Amino acid sequence: MKFDLVLLIRIFVGSVLGCVIGWEREARGSAAGDRTFGLVSLGAAAFTAAGVEHFPATAEKVMAGIVTGVGFLGAGMIFRDGDTMRGLTSAAALWAAAAVGMLAGIGEFLISMLITALILLILEARYLPVLRRLEAQSWRPKDGERSEE
Repeated sequence: MKFDLVLLIRIFVGSVLGCVIGWEREARGSAAGDRTFGLVSLGAAAFTAAGVEHFPATAEKVMAGIVTGVGFLGAGMIFRDGDTMRGLTSAAALWAAAAVGMLAGIGEFLISMLITALILLILEARYLPVLRRLEAQSWRPKDGERSEE
């Protein structure tokens, strides 16, 4: 019973962290949101926890299967719309959320939380006022250059 509780906690942490990442994507207008990311992270945590605990000699094969499977899910999220690609950031975030789930699945709670924070920082960086100001300055014409307006 104690063993089942440990696995359940690992899976729960993975799913909650995935939901946090998905919430950010949903808030930014992505079709894949908190439920999608939470379920992918939950699945990654569950498969990893079961693999590590019940099949330790071949756990790397389970983990490799997760990476491949989530890659296929992510590929389905990417659409080409004329000259632009849509869904690439969400697909990459989904792949990273699976990594968070895998880390939670092996019991690395601190690193999974820190990676979640890093993912959120990367996804939100362009919306932070300080970084937006830096980005705007990098596109300004330098002294002596003409602007093409």
